[in-house]
Amino acid sequence: MKAQAEPVSRSERIYTLDVIRGTALLGIFIMNLPTFAMSGWAGLDGTEPFPQWWNLAAGTARDVLFSGKFNSMFSMLFAIGFTIQLERLETRDPAHATAIYLRRIGWLFVFGITHALVLWTGDVLHMYALMGVTLLLLRRVSDRVVWTLFALLFLYPIGLGLYRLLTTTPETIQHLLANAKAWETSDNAAYGAGGTYLAAVKQNARQMWFYYTNQRQIFSMLAVYAQLGCTMLIGLLLGRHDFFRKSEAYLPAVRRVQWLALAVGIAAGAVYGTWLATTTQPMVPSPFRLLANFCYYVCRIATMAFYVTTLIRGVHSTAWRQRLAPLATAGRMPLTNYLMQSVIGALIFYCWGLGYWLQIGPALCLVLPVIIFFGLQVPLSYLWLRRFDLGPMEYLWRALTYGRMTLRARTSPIHGADGPADAVPR
Repeated sequence: MKAQAEPVSRSERIYTLDVIRGTALLGIFIMNLPTFAMSGWAGLDGTEPFPQWWNLAAGTARDVLFSGKFNSMFSMLFAIGFTIQLERLETRDPAHATAIYLRRIGWLFVFGITHALVLWTGDVLHMYALMGVTLLLLRRVSDRVVWTLFALLFLYPIGLGLYRLLTTTPETIQHLLANAKAWETSDNAAYGAGGTYLAAVKQNARQMWFYYTNQRQIFSMLAVYAQLGCTMLIGLLLGRHDFFRKSEAYLPAVRRVQWLALAVGIAAGAVYGTWLATTTQPMVPSPFRLLANFCYYVCRIATMAFYVTTLIRGVHSTAWRQRLAPLATAGRMPLTNYLMQSVIGALIFYCWGLGYWLQIGPALCLVLPVIIFFGLQVPLSYLWLRRFDLGPMEYLWRALTYGRMTLRARTSPIHGADGPADAVPR
């Protein structure tokens, strides 16, 4: 009898990937929480809502060390998961593998759009779902084609920046600044004092519509997709070559990549950080801004590679594997914890929560996510996973994908420092 497709079991998990997912969740929380604290359109005219030196330093450090690195890490993980899931589905139920995968990412798209509308417009889940269809189309192309696509995606934001440098006029800048000020004002009215939950939802819908219908904004959104696509293609290659199930064999190469990535990341990050710290007109195209953006794209991938290779080495270190267990615990519930972070951010800052909109600056927003992550999310994940194999949102996603509605109790210990090795039984 043909084996029926099943969701992944605990014994088939890869501990290294759970550690990396947990780290990505923490980094994403550090980057996302400030966007709940004030409008993302604030400061584009060069003014600083929190001009104290410690807030300026914290903002620059956050953007250099965290911006783009951890959503890139998550996009890489998404592609690795794609290769593992599809391989498994095609082995167990080849006739329905594609349909099950499409149903899975279809529900991810629904989760993402719902998240964007009812909580926060910075959602990336709907983006991953859309790009997941592209991964399905690319699963059989050669590595050379994948690298060619990587180069094209990497060059797109740079080409867009060059085009804007050559074509942007002072009148265009004034229009963009006026538009940003209008959005900042409407954000303050919807999310800040005097706003309501309904007003916040309406503002979310307005912004999502603007992101995908405004001509200039569409090209900017494509640049975001291109950057995520670059690391998604890296994940496709790593998953295709079974890297994480054989990571111990690659440790010498991992060590070399780790230090090379660190050197490149520091050099590129220094240029980008200098531009951030010195610019007074962030919206105005200039040769230095173009160079800084290029360095940002390089730093984004290089620093992510440094973080990932460091975690891989940590997992294979007797001393560090135990210390990384809390990250792995949170990483086993990535969808639940990602959405929980938005709920927490909205409850702290929005008008319908505690209402700290425009009251907490970048310095505290750098520390607060770490406290919440290790003080709340990791313990909650541990307590839940002591009883159940999947997080609540992971279970819902699985139930909608496979059509099974029974919440399965935990059947084996929580893996951690002494848990399953990275080798995954086939």
